[in-house]
Amino acid sequence: MNTTPREIPPEQSLIEYPCRFPIKVMGAHTEEFVSAMVFVARSFEPEFDHGTVERRPSKAGNYIGLTLTIYVTDREQLDEIYRTLTSHPLVKYTL
Repeated sequence: MNTTPREIPPEQSLIEYPCRFPIKVMGAHTEEFVSAMVFVARSFEPEFDHGTVERRPSKAGNYIGLTLTIYVTDREQLDEIYRTLTSHPLVKYTL
């Protein structure tokens, strides 16, 4: 069984680069989590504006969903952002 992700040719991609791309992450409802996610976003887009982060707390208030809209230049960069976020110890889920 092949576990390598299928490469999508640029002409078949539904995403046109460069673009601003929304990424959703979920973690504990703490300022530490929010700050860590802003730090990650700024590592890919140095001018990332903390004020653009959309926040949605869970019903019980234990978790928070964030939408980080990051300027990406190509598919490789977008994949690296997802790898960085999903491997972060404070992240529970990434969409």
